[in-house]
Amino acid sequence: MTTDASLTSGVRPRSGRMPRKERRAQLLESALNAFVAHGYHSAAMDDIAERAGVSKPVLYQHFPGKLDLYMAVLDSACDTVVTNCRDALASTQDNKLRVEATVRAFYDFVGNDTGSYRLVFESDLTSEPAVRERVDRSTTECATMVAEVIAEDTSLPPEAAHLLAVSLVGMAQVSARFWLDEHSTIDLNSAAALVAGLAWRGIAGYPLNEEN
Repeated sequence: MTTDASLTSGVRPRSGRMPRKERRAQLLESALNAFVAHGYHSAAMDDIAERAGVSKPVLYQHFPGKLDLYMAVLDSACDTVVTNCRDALASTQDNKLRVEATVRAFYDFVGNDTGSYRLVFESDLTSEPAVRERVDRSTTECATMVAEVIAEDTSLPPEAAHLLAVSLVGMAQVSARFWLDEHSTIDLNSAAALVAGLAWRGIAGYPLNEEN
């Protein structure tokens, strides 16, 4: 029977056997909670195993070490950022709505209850080259996708389009983190709309490609 303590501490009661894929997902969820709450250096494998309701040997069967586990959690979070951005750009052919959707994608990610954005945008392990590469990849891939849209729809050369794209992605990411960390009284929808409006007023001023 689940105790009151296990309900409030985030620790699962010990569970029986389950398919490997399901167990892996369970371990990643517990690891994400631990890394978000304590950071990489302070999170302990013992704690993660306890949160997941498994023995430590079971945890090590899936992940040889803490860095391997952290990288798996980080990969999942970075993939979410890129997928959200791709989906936002593909959601409409209206560029104003594209800007709104892209900015909103970052606000939704940062505002998610899991706190996974902290691993992507505020990792305490960026001195590790593999972590730095993955964190940079999420921003780079999003900017590249946005740049392709800007280049297609304006007369700007690719380099200029990419600079604008990096600026848009940076604006969305930094403002979303600021909004959350400041515990703003502005709700998520309104905050994202404000920033999207600012971005659109800037991007809309560039000349359209004559072929469009």
